[in-house]
Amino acid sequence: MPRWMVPILLILTVAALVPAAMITRARVSTSDLPRINLIPDMDYQPKYLPQTANAMFLDGRAARPQPEGTIARGRLVENVHLATGRVNDDWATTFPVPVTADLMARGRQRFEIYCAPCHGLTGHGDGLVARRADRLMEQGQATWVPPTSLHDDTVRERPVGHLFNTITYGIRTMPSYGSQVAEADRWAIIAYVRALQRSSRATLDDVPADVRPTLQ
Repeated sequence: MPRWMVPILLILTVAALVPAAMITRARVSTSDLPRINLIPDMDYQPKYLPQTANAMFLDGRAARPQPEGTIARGRLVENVHLATGRVNDDWATTFPVPVTADLMARGRQRFEIYCAPCHGLTGHGDGLVARRADRLMEQGQATWVPPTSLHDDTVRERPVGHLFNTITYGIRTMPSYGSQVAEADRWAIIAYVRALQRSSRATLDDVPADVRPTLQ
């Protein structure tokens, strides 16, 4: 090797170690300066951080108080009974909408879409999802909390407002459907659930007199 190449190789070796040394120094040291950002995107933008003063306003607050009458975006609760299932801070025991044949039909449709996969078409907790999960459990391939039968006394005795809250926010392993099912449709589902519950324990007295002769 020519003697003149030795210093060149030493310089190149030292230069190759410089990036690693700079990275190591950056990782173990602190600085008040912003980090090097080749693609800043929106990392740095003019804004007021929490508790930062703003001289534009007389009170110096950057976070402005809400004007009187401000409501949550996209939602104004005018009917607490309809929107929350509560009346005077207690679970509602009545429906905030008329229970009609059209409401029941709507409730059945929504029930079969959102509820029947787990609770089953009749509400006994034997939907397709539940049966599939039971088979996987038997094979040791999954864990599963079976859906509650809507005909259990615990569910039957719950006020309709409680059922509304359950659909809205979920309960135990049941997820929330508040973002998927509109308020009016939740009440329609509850009306249909009440019909299912009544039908499971119906007596001959519940059948209209003109229909009784057709029963077997």
